[in-house]
Amino acid sequence: MDLVNACRMLFFPIQMLYHVVRASVSALLPGRRKDLSREIVLITGGGRGIGRHLAKEFVKQGAKKVILWGRTEKCLKETAEEISLMGTECHYLICDVANREEVYKQAKVVREKVGDVTILVNNAAVVHGKCLMDCDDDALLKSQHINTLAQFWTTKAFLPRMLELQHGHVVCVNSILSQSPIPGAIDYCTSKASSLAFMESLTLGLLDCPGVGCTTVLPFHTNTEMFQGMRVRFPQLFPPLKPEVVAQKTVDAVRADKAFLYLPWTMHALVALKSFMPQIALEEIHKFTGSYTCMNTFKGRT
Repeated sequence: MDLVNACRMLFFPIQMLYHVVRASVSALLPGRRKDLSREIVLITGGGRGIGRHLAKEFVKQGAKKVILWGRTEKCLKETAEEISLMGTECHYLICDVANREEVYKQAKVVREKVGDVTILVNNAAVVHGKCLMDCDDDALLKSQHINTLAQFWTTKAFLPRMLELQHGHVVCVNSILSQSPIPGAIDYCTSKASSLAFMESLTLGLLDCPGVGCTTVLPFHTNTEMFQGMRVRFPQLFPPLKPEVVAQKTVDAVRADKAFLYLPWTMHALVALKSFMPQIALEEIHKFTGSYTCMNTFKGRT
């Protein structure tokens, strides 16, 4: 081993300690936040649920323009009208993000008519709420295409220009179920785990790209129509998150250049427990919290 590598190994623990302390101080003390006044934000699944609240929150915090993508024109139009009434330029386009060619086509329309997207929010998702043997094959494929593969297409469509400008941000609204799966949502959990791996790899890949960052949001069960009917055993201990709170925390994380955001913060403990607890103990936790049966009353979107 040469002297340079020996020195690197010697100072590596000190570097790690420095970064841990720095991150802890940053979490306690408010730092400089990104100005959104020049940002053009595109949100997939922007017509309803968390997507609608994200659009409003980006506007509240000063975004220059907002673009909504989705499959239901009625919802997109209603949200766009709300954003316009708030005094911010808003556009909407019907786009099935599972369709690669459609994504590339609509991305070109956005660049020509609105401008360069500088914040991409991959929010679109679906869940069917069934166990594996009850799931239709086409429904399983649909989950993977929308929840995972769509991020490949949207990111490939907009990231190159962000890298040219040395300015941009890619956001993924993921789920804590990507790290703590439950029965009855196998399509959703699997696709979100793939999505998390995509974002972890992308975040590392952009470390040497100045001005371009990533944020991955991992919320607990959020009170939206997508998970309508889902029940937890102790709602007082584990209350569902409000979509407007998820939106506000997400935009704050983007402005703070935070790579990963767990909501609520107690989800950190869940991930930590999984790393060392035996499987039988984890199974007892699932039984106690009722996650084994929480999808039994699932209805989803009407």
